[in-house]
This record gives sequence, C-alpha cells and structure tokens, in this order.
Amino acid sequence: MRSSPEGRLWGVILAGGVGSRFWPASTPGHPKQLLRLASDQPLIRDTVERVEPLIPRERIRILTGSRLAAPIGSVLPELGSDNFLLEPRAAGTAPALAWAAAEIHRQDPDAVMVSLHADHIIDPPEAFRAQLVAAAELSATTRRLFTLGAVPSRPETGYGYIRVGRPITDGSKAGAFEVERFVEKPNARTAAAYLEDGGYLWNTGIFVWRAADLLDQLRAHTPEIAESLPLLASGVPDEFFRSVPNLSIDEGLLERSDQVGVLPASFRWDDIGSWEAIFRTHDLDSRGNAVIGEAFAMETDGSLLYADDGPIVAFGVEDLVIVRTGGVTLVTDRQHAPRLKDLFDALPDELRTLGGPS
Repeated sequence: MRSSPEGRLWGVILAGGVGSRFWPASTPGHPKQLLRLASDQPLIRDTVERVEPLIPRERIRILTGSRLAAPIGSVLPELGSDNFLLEPRAAGTAPALAWAAAEIHRQDPDAVMVSLHADHIIDPPEAFRAQLVAAAELSATTRRLFTLGAVPSRPETGYGYIRVGRPITDGSKAGAFEVERFVEKPNARTAAAYLEDGGYLWNTGIFVWRAADLLDQLRAHTPEIAESLPLLASGVPDEFFRSVPNLSIDEGLLERSDQVGVLPASFRWDDIGSWEAIFRTHDLDSRGNAVIGEAFAMETDGSLLYADDGPIVAFGVEDLVIVRTGGVTLVTDRQHAPRLKDLFDALPDELRTLGGPS
C-alpha cells in the first residue's frame, strides 16, 4: 500500500442528470452541469478544477450517459475517453458507484474513491481538499464509508439530513462521528427542530471510501446489486445494468450499514438544486433581485432574471423567476420554481427539448 492517502485518491464525478428544475436553461442535451450558475465557467469544470490539485487528471472519472459525453467533453477538452464511464442506462447512484468502484479497484486495489456531484458550490476549495485527505486517511485506517456533512445554516427542506452519532475514536483525529441515521427531506417545522437541536448535518452526497470496502459493503447489505457484481469482472457493464434495479446509494447501502461515518464540513457548501439557489449563490441588487445576462429590473423585488437569448425587462413585479433562453421564456413565481420538475415531466416532448444556451 502506498504511504500517503493522496497517492491513492481517485475522483468520481456524478454528471448524468437532466437538471429539470433549471428548465428551460437546462435541457436533456445541455443539462445543468454545463451551465454557468456559480462562476463564469460550467459547473462541471468548477468541480474538476476544485479537486485537480489533489487528484491528478488520470485518476478522475466522469460518470454520465453516452448522450452527454460530447457536450461534457466540449467543456473539458483536456480529458480523454479514459476519463469517462458511460452508463448503459440511468439506474441510480448505487449501481453507478458500484461500477465505478469495480473499475477503479481493477486498476488500483488500494484505491480510495471520492464521489462528488457536478453541481455543488464549495468554498474555500483548500479547506475542502484538506478534509478529503482527512476522510481518506480515516477510510484507509478504519475501513468505514465516510460522508461529509454540512453544518446547517437555515431550516432547509430541500436536503436530506444526517443524525450525528458517537465520536469515532479508532484512529480519528479529525472530529469524525458515526452516522446514527439518515433522514429524508423534512417539512419546515421538522427542519427548524433539527436546526435548533444541533445534532443534525445536511447530507451533501460527498463520499470517501476505499473502493474495495464499498464493494464489500454492497455484497453484505445490498442484495439487489450483490448478485450482479460478478458481471462487472468482464469490464463490460451492459449486462450488469440490465440486471439491477434503480437504487440510490443512500437507500441501498448507507441506510443499512453500521460502518458509515461522517465528518462535519469545514467549508461552505450549497447544492444548486433549483433556481431558488441562485439567490444564495449570486450577488443581489439593492431590492433583492438576482440579475444574470441582459436584463433590467425597475420597481421589482426579490426576483430572478436570467437572459441569454435577448433582453428581459421586469417592471413592478415581485418574487418571480423569469428565464429567457433558447427561444423559450419561462415565467413563474418563486414558490413554484422548486417544482419545475413537475412541469418538465408534464410538457409535450417538443417543448422539453427546447431551451438551453443560444
């Protein structure tokens, strides 16, 4: 085994979603992870550059579908085909991460995987990388599966939560804890109670574990996948993906295993899950508006104006989300904006594919 955890780290970036809560800017052919929602470059490039000082390019894998290989490759031209794991079908994070672990373990039996999402905001990146190293050290010495949990700053109902358990003392100097339980997205009253309690963290979905340990835990706790794991030995995942159900890694393994630990994050974290997140991630004008692109607001309060296909002008309105992109204009209020997936699912096919950058 190599001496330092940095020498064993591999990065896996989950980048297969449609991001329908950002329609019409996000479309099946140009999804959210390719949008410039946190900086002046696409979210997925932000994610790669955040870890590249720690994990060399040759040990980064992008997990996505074949239809997104070319669009993602166009914003990450320095990556080659070896950097991509193209899922035969979307089957949830449990099968996807099982496949990634099997591929990485084949190349590096001592590998420690860092699993990331392509649509998070993390700051400062230096603190994030330091905590990944701490989690890697813990995973290598304790053989636990680790997640990073963000300290809640508001009674958020859009995230899952982690109930913090006992401190981990076996080899831990990083303030790690056992996970007592994972909690689904709460209602507003429950989220407020969690915040007041102080014993809960947001579930960031950022994971650190030895690839071998993840596979062992799947064999022990996830029968839905365990019987099909030998199919991955061939290096051709098609039959594996045909044989497994849609299943998240949280539901399929982490909620079942007693070998899961959590490190409270020492960095600011946010999940860009809907247009509402833009109000937290962008500078607002004096009336609380987020204005992106060619847009003008007058006597307007608490609204988002996003324009990349001609100008938007808002006058005398409040709490709206107005998006103009790719020949489509969306107008909704902030209360309905988190439910855009419902709208997207109800749209006729010819409208779903419209939108996206002009």
